Amino acid sequence: MCLRVTFVNGRIRQTQSSLDCVSVGSRSNPNAQQWLTSKVRVSRGERRARHYEAFISSSVTAASIRYLEGSMSKMATLILEDGTAFKGLLFGADVSISGEVVFQTGMVGYPEALTDPSYHCQLLTLTYPLVGNYGVPQDAEGEFALKMKLLSVILLSENPSHWSSVKSLDQWLKEQGVPGLRGIDTRCLTKKIREKGTMLGKLVVDGTPEDSVPFDNPDKRNLVQEVSMKEPTVFNPSGGLRITVVDCGIKYNQIRCLAQRGACVTVVPWDHPLDSKDFDGLFISNGPGDPQLCQTTISNVRKVVCVERPKPVFGICLGHQLLSLVIGSKTFKMKYGNRGHNQPCIHKGTARCFITSQNHGFAVDPDTLPEDWDVLFTNANDHTNEGIVHNTKPLFSVQFHPEHMAGPTDLVGLFDVFLDTVKEHKAEVERPRKVLILGSGGLSIGQAGEFDYSGSQAIKALKEENIQTVLINPNIATVQTSKGLADKVYFLPITAEYVTQVIKNERPDGVLLTFGGQTALNCGVELTKLGVLEKYEVKVLGTPVASIEMTEDRKVFVEKMEEINEHVAPSEAALSVDQAVAAAERLGYPVLVRAAFSLGGLGSGFANNGEELVALVTAAFAHTSQVLVDKSLKGWKEIEYEVVRDAYDNCVTVCNMENIDPLGIHTGESIVVAPSQTLNDHEYNMLRNTAIKVIRHLGIVGECNIQYALNPESEQYYIIEVNARLSRSSALASKATGYPLAYVAAKLGLGIPLPLLKNSVTNSTTANFEPSLDYCVVKVPRWDLSKFLRVSTEIGSSMKSVGEVMAIGRNFEEAFQKALRMVDENCVGFDHTIKPVSEKELQIPTDKRIFVLASAFRAGYTVDQLNELTKIDRWFLHKMKNIADHEQLLETYNQSAMPPEVLRKAKQLGFSDKQIAQAVQSTELVVRKLRHDWSILPVVKQIDTVAAEWPAHTNYLYLTYHGTEDDLAFNDQHIMVIGSGVYRIGSSVEFDWCAVGCITELRKMGYKTIMVNYNPETVSTDYDMCDRLYFDEISFEVVMDIYERENPEGVILSMGGQLPNNIAMSLHRQQCRILGTSPEFIDSAENRFKFSRMLDTIGISQPQWKELSDRKSAVTFCETVGYPCLVRPSYVLSGAAMNVAYSDSDLEKYLTDAVAVSKEYPVVISKFIQEAKEIDVDAVASDGVVMAIAVSEHVENAGVHSGDATLVTPPQDLNQKTMERIQVIVHAIAQELQVTGPFNLQLIAKVMIECNVRVSRSFPFISKTLGVDLVALATQIIVGEDVEPLGLMRGKGIVGVKVPQFSFSRLAGADVVLGVEMTSTGEVACFGENRYEAYLKAMLSTGFKIPKKNILLSIGSYKSELLDETKLSNKELSIDPPGLRFQVKAVDWPFEEEVSECPTKEKQRSIMNYLEENHFDLVINLSMRNSGGRRLSSFVTKGYRTRRMAIDYSVPLIIDIKCTKLFVQVKFIGLLLLSKNDTELFVGCQRASFVWSKL
Repeated sequence: MCLRVTFVNGRIRQTQSSLDCVSVGSRSNPNAQQWLTSKVRVSRGERRARHYEAFISSSVTAASIRYLEGSMSKMATLILEDGTAFKGLLFGADVSISGEVVFQTGMVGYPEALTDPSYHCQLLTLTYPLVGNYGVPQDAEGEFALKMKLLSVILLSENPSHWSSVKSLDQWLKEQGVPGLRGIDTRCLTKKIREKGTMLGKLVVDGTPEDSVPFDNPDKRNLVQEVSMKEPTVFNPSGGLRITVVDCGIKYNQIRCLAQRGACVTVVPWDHPLDSKDFDGLFISNGPGDPQLCQTTISNVRKVVCVERPKPVFGICLGHQLLSLVIGSKTFKMKYGNRGHNQPCIHKGTARCFITSQNHGFAVDPDTLPEDWDVLFTNANDHTNEGIVHNTKPLFSVQFHPEHMAGPTDLVGLFDVFLDTVKEHKAEVERPRKVLILGSGGLSIGQAGEFDYSGSQAIKALKEENIQTVLINPNIATVQTSKGLADKVYFLPITAEYVTQVIKNERPDGVLLTFGGQTALNCGVELTKLGVLEKYEVKVLGTPVASIEMTEDRKVFVEKMEEINEHVAPSEAALSVDQAVAAAERLGYPVLVRAAFSLGGLGSGFANNGEELVALVTAAFAHTSQVLVDKSLKGWKEIEYEVVRDAYDNCVTVCNMENIDPLGIHTGESIVVAPSQTLNDHEYNMLRNTAIKVIRHLGIVGECNIQYALNPESEQYYIIEVNARLSRSSALASKATGYPLAYVAAKLGLGIPLPLLKNSVTNSTTANFEPSLDYCVVKVPRWDLSKFLRVSTEIGSSMKSVGEVMAIGRNFEEAFQKALRMVDENCVGFDHTIKPVSEKELQIPTDKRIFVLASAFRAGYTVDQLNELTKIDRWFLHKMKNIADHEQLLETYNQSAMPPEVLRKAKQLGFSDKQIAQAVQSTELVVRKLRHDWSILPVVKQIDTVAAEWPAHTNYLYLTYHGTEDDLAFNDQHIMVIGSGVYRIGSSVEFDWCAVGCITELRKMGYKTIMVNYNPETVSTDYDMCDRLYFDEISFEVVMDIYERENPEGVILSMGGQLPNNIAMSLHRQQCRILGTSPEFIDSAENRFKFSRMLDTIGISQPQWKELSDRKSAVTFCETVGYPCLVRPSYVLSGAAMNVAYSDSDLEKYLTDAVAVSKEYPVVISKFIQEAKEIDVDAVASDGVVMAIAVSEHVENAGVHSGDATLVTPPQDLNQKTMERIQVIVHAIAQELQVTGPFNLQLIAKVMIECNVRVSRSFPFISKTLGVDLVALATQIIVGEDVEPLGLMRGKGIVGVKVPQFSFSRLAGADVVLGVEMTSTGEVACFGENRYEAYLKAMLSTGFKIPKKNILLSIGSYKSELLDETKLSNKELSIDPPGLRFQVKAVDWPFEEEVSECPTKEKQRSIMNYLEENHFDLVINLSMRNSGGRRLSSFVTKGYRTRRMAIDYSVPLIIDIKCTKLFVQVKFIGLLLLSKNDTELFVGCQRASFVWSKL
């Protein structure tokens, strides 16, 4: 928006104006820009004196740097006036200098900062550690002379990567005679300046006597005199308005801003006499130094200002201070000044807050202003004055730089106006009394745990405002559905019908739609269209539904962007296949096909021709009514900005992110870096300004994100899309910056102005700011494609990843390698041994492409070659090459010959001890001891959102080897809880629920807590959940590093699933205090051989078993007991590499897989029991004495992994004798393993098959269904509290049914089969008076729809069994209750291909057509009896094609005989639902809906 001023009776009147009046050149002379540019170049050429003194980067020790950088590089020392010294590596000019040491927190824009005259005689420190990435552009190199004396940075990019770069920063500094210093801890230096104030300093190059470089205090000199022009100069002489500019050290953008708006600008020296007759308006520029030394300027200005009718005057920075002195106010020197691009300034009267760029060390004392003057702006952080205005005369000034192009240009409109004005829409927003929050349902690919985090934050925010909260979410594993958070929780499907019923019962007056992903958003839009929200007077809080629809409907979105002259990628919306084909022909192939109103790229893909297009579009229409056909922009950069806006138009960008992978790969599939690394300051702010313009135009209130495609060879960009809701990227941005986006968005939805919210990290600054990062964040996705049959490993526009990790480091390499290890604990880092070189895989990305890159570097591929193949920016490739090169250097040493400098450099490049050990042919423990002997230890740094500029109250921490000091002390005793790590199939939000429950209970008991986790999607990684959060790896090395620093009372491993258990023995061997069950007993349960032997010893029944010693004896065993047999590796989660072998060939393959994942532990083979009931037991014990037992039964027969099974609790089919036998087994095993804390058992009937000495996936389900928090109970026991035994828990009269949530629709080609290895991505659970009611609601929560017409049965060998159950004849089933009739045709279609019985092509085609045309409402497809869940046929069967087509065309599918029987038994509840009218719709179901309530 632009600001305009008018005068009424001599007073400034605030008026609102449109965005258009700020556009460059809208009122300017068309020749002004060209003339101005040439004139400025001439002028700059005449004054290339080197005003700037120096530039300050962090590699810890001088010895390391000298060794690694080579003997040609010089060292230098920055010495502060208090004697503190920082030794680092010299770059730029070889010269010693002195001046005033200051710091600047901007993350981009170093070319403009380094040429700012206000830095004259100063030694500038940049807090952001990665500098020089995009080199120096032509205009900076050609037009500017550097102004500072020294530049100090952490890491200088030696290989700048940007199309506009003409030289490196190092070259530029050399040419300008400015030295730079890198390799020092700039965060430490920044904190010193913050605490002690601005200090004098000097840079002494090695070999130069220190005494020969005296300290130089610039405050004693008139610096303005040194930098000001010597003669008047006119710019844009044909301009209409005459503006005289007093040059006190002017930034040329100020001249541009005036001339481009049609002014004739006359720039005069600082001491030039002023006459009102010579100008229409007077502008006083910025400049360096103490304003009190400019008495000549003050006297001259006073003569034209202190008169009855002065002409308009506008001052900036030093000009603001000079105007204040002119009117009699006072100025003072600040402790360390404000320098950066993210200073929030509040406009008095309207409370609007703007983000500004600043560079000043002096400030105006507002208490000394005369009575007829008033404050215009105030700094929201330190409350210093940022602007003054006369009450009646056209005189004003501001302290910040509205023209600064390296930072926000929110207030550049001040060049058009005298007084800022804010839209008069501060109408009091009525606060809601009760708010309904829609959750996201079961976790699926594209919609995972990030919505548990965002929903939990929203509930916290609403509770702080004393608003009652009602949550609908059937995902029982989430933290947000726990007791004590929301006031009421409905475990119901998030469908318009169920939500309407809840609204009718609860009568909320507000609803939040943007915290539950696409599920909640689509439901909210449907409720609006149905008129439900209007009928019950429910107001949508935050972003209006109309704005949501603008972003979801592509055609409308394109039109809205055209209204503000912004462009989206060439695209057309289609409502039919024919329209899509026509659109593709107009756009030209290749094209991208996307489904509207979908999440995670569902139904999307690239089409290179018409045939591929038709296939994609046909499948996409199964998920949506509108398909988008986009022109392909493959190879462009993909950039994303997270934006926050309130109802009063305050708008900030919180985080920008850059995909390492080029456009064409979904952002959820890509490795992402925050902040962006390869944008220059112009691109950064161009996209930032566009983001704010777009979000304002769409009217979004709260948080959203905008994605761009940016041409890597120019500044051309397209807007890809806007998500008008919290997203996966929002969670990542929140954790990457420390800015709680979901919490803030919920507050904004209530109408609270953004400036009034506090930055909860610093507790002293406003939330209306843009975070400064002094670290680098890397996100890497996690795929589990190996668990699925027939799935392509290629990645593209549709998401396949099931989770993601976030790593933090002080450089890219450190964060990057951390992230790779976080994704897979068996990966050591950027490892060239995982995948061989493949140019095809480099060009067509797969889930393992990053390791193909590692192999390519090892094979000698150059950065340019790999850039050509992958289109990954060269900057990232150079960083990866640094890692590959250093690995090869390490391999030239053995452990005894490796120099300390090489080891230190390896740690700074993100190498783990294990990775280094592999390179030098040693062991992890030996390398660890070497590090300790050489004092190569990590330091602990804080994430504080302000790059150390303000004291932080956060304990949001990470480890790095780039630094010399910790950011905090280690005085208090804590209990350390290890989280669950990355979400994967088998370890998801349910383990985060357990971890959060544990730390919550510990804090209730008065313990201080430490959480270690690295998953940005989780609630456990919210910094306010624990006393200290370490966002770092869950590995032996890192946990021990934290343990040695913190020296906690103990470590709890049993709450994070399998990952913490895997490091139990390693920690135990280092005398780490493990709380709960002893690691030795954990090993007895995890080690298959030890566990099976233990069961034999204590007389517990188990299937016949044998440890794998050799292949021959394994085959003999299987032949003896008879196939099928189960292959079971040790220490694995979700049945990884667990398989049922039906033949010798199966056994051979599966043994190979099992040994690969269980290299250090035994593999056991056991007889596989078929068609038996499987039982899950969750229990808690204390020193072997069982305190609580909960039993669940599987609906499916044994052979389906418990994570994929339908669970019922309390069990409905187990007799008393079986329950008693189960209890005997539980007590015996707890006693033998001396369990203290949680454990889980799995039995087949009364036969024991597995024990996990930790929480299990079903703990949240059991706890919430039976009404006892087992995690809280286990936590109390672990820390030694006395608890009352609960025995066998029987519940409270309701039945809970947990149903798996699958994501097969995301995994093209995957066979929809169930087996002993888990394939579901999430779960839901609902409650009822009986299992049938609960099962129906749970199924509906997964997206299942009750069939209304045809059902396809493909039941193979289960035919007679199912016919008996359903009373089916071979031809037809008729169920005819009042008002409803089913027609179910049984089709003879064998599962396996048999030539003699193969249906005719005509018949086969008929079945396929039925599926394609959605003639079926339900497909029941049962595999052959005893076929085995993971058996991969050598050919594609008709059964596979049936299942796959059902998924691809969104037809509900049941594939298990027991689930089919349960569905038939539940049919009458379904019929009841279908036959009732709207007002009675849920009479049979709602009554037993489970509700948590404080009341």
